[in-house]
Amino acid sequence: MDHPLHAVILAAGLGKRMRSNRAKVLHPVAGRPMVEHVVRAAEGAGAGRVVVVVGHQGEQVQALLGERVVYAWQHQPLGTGHAVLQAEAAVAGAQDVLVLYGDTPLLEADLLRQLIDAHRRSGAAATLLTAQLDDPTGYGRIVRDEAGRVVRIVEEADATPAQGAIREVNTGMACFRREPLFDALRRLTPANAQGEYYLVDVVALLHQQGLAVHTVTAPDPRQVEGVNDREALARAEAILRDRIRRRWMAAGVTLIDPASAWIDDDVEIGRDTVIFPNTVVAAGSRIGEGCRLGPGAHITGSVLGNQVQVWYSVVEDSQLGDGCRVGPFSHLRPGCRLAPGVHIGNFAELKNAEVGPGSKVNHHSYLGDAQVGAGVNIGAGTVTVNYDGFRKHRTIIEDEAFIGCNANLVAPVRVGQGAYVAAGSTVNQDVPPGALAIARERQVNKEGWAARWRQRARGRNGDGVR
Repeated sequence: MDHPLHAVILAAGLGKRMRSNRAKVLHPVAGRPMVEHVVRAAEGAGAGRVVVVVGHQGEQVQALLGERVVYAWQHQPLGTGHAVLQAEAAVAGAQDVLVLYGDTPLLEADLLRQLIDAHRRSGAAATLLTAQLDDPTGYGRIVRDEAGRVVRIVEEADATPAQGAIREVNTGMACFRREPLFDALRRLTPANAQGEYYLVDVVALLHQQGLAVHTVTAPDPRQVEGVNDREALARAEAILRDRIRRRWMAAGVTLIDPASAWIDDDVEIGRDTVIFPNTVVAAGSRIGEGCRLGPGAHITGSVLGNQVQVWYSVVEDSQLGDGCRVGPFSHLRPGCRLAPGVHIGNFAELKNAEVGPGSKVNHHSYLGDAQVGAGVNIGAGTVTVNYDGFRKHRTIIEDEAFIGCNANLVAPVRVGQGAYVAAGSTVNQDVPPGALAIARERQVNKEGWAARWRQRARGRNGDGVR
């Protein structure tokens, strides 16, 4: 025995009711694909090895989960019993096998640990995870004998009126002793004309052998609900996001309007951060302590230091140092790295830009493929002209430089330390340190021109109507 427990996750189904080109288990819930939530629950419950049974779009599942799990293939959709049987070799060293489903993203490790502990204490051949439902429609019913022992699971279509009234339902998840499980699986007979073998039929076989089947009832039935269609997907999304919000509030994060905060499952947020309404924190973002996010902030795949402020702005795949301020109405595209104390004001766009400590980009500017030093002031309307139609080029602005309003910096170009670029300049040559670059036509004032123009215009229009 190499480990007391391995887990098998069934993820080979077509998911036809989703009406999607994407495999059901790959649909995201709170930023993670459904099957990844189940893998994490199994790992958290102590599974020594997690085996994922794949079929439809199995390559995509492999690409997602990588080498953290082992894969077994079900090349033909011959039912849940057949699917578990494909994992027999992968779990050969285990005493117990935990069987789970890849479309149950609300499942938590704590519940699985309760199931495993109860199974080991009882010594049963199988311990089923069940739920008590006010409306059990669509679920298989747990049928017991007069002594309360589990006899079998009957599907709704096959249930008698008395069985249909049973409120205890099968969730499909269970913990089995490995040897009785696979012995029973090999003795299954096809359940229908399609030649499918169902895992639920194992329960009756175990009972017929005189082996005990016990149950653990989930205290919250929502945790074991499978996602079979878009409506169930939306329910799971809402439930999981509510859990996430409660978790972060308990950890010291303030949510001004919890219902409007959209926080993915894989983010981290430091204490005393305040999240204002209609804010998204997604895709593995890491938020420091004491930050103020929103209203209307959208932060994905980014790392923010402490005391960062972002409001009415989008930050994508970027890094912001302590004390940075962004917004309102700015966009940090992928690859931006802001040093501590940087200010990005309103209507600025940055892409693949490094900005040094204390620098300011306060209004209506575009910095693409740029390296900006410390203490730099970027005037309103500044543009780094980085694209020649074929390649991107880099602009370097050294420490303490001052870029006047409406300047175009035509890359590749360097503005030296402490240099000034005059407002309205189009700079296409390097500016030496400490120099003033003026790259614009000399102003010409034509005295009396306006009056002469008006007189001619009135003569053409007659009444002077513009």
